[in-house]
Amino acid sequence: MQRRTMPQSCITILQHLEVTGSQTHKDLVLATGLAPRTVRYALRRLKENGLIIEKFNFRDARQMLYFPNTMTTAQPTASA
Repeated sequence: MQRRTMPQSCITILQHLEVTGSQTHKDLVLATGLAPRTVRYALRRLKENGLIIEKFNFRDARQMLYFPNTMTTAQPTASA
């Protein structure tokens, strides 16, 4: 999925993760100002498309950490 076809919430979350490296759902809600439900939706779409990776958070087992998938986000998108 190319960035231009993603909802704005997905683009916002992905750009934030590319800058920060890793965040929890709660951190993303606070940093972006998006609603928790919107962040969950964006994370699900990004995971389905392989743009982010979800990993276990050893500091707090109740939360997952989200990372940008550098293998897919580092590749430039083809322009028309």
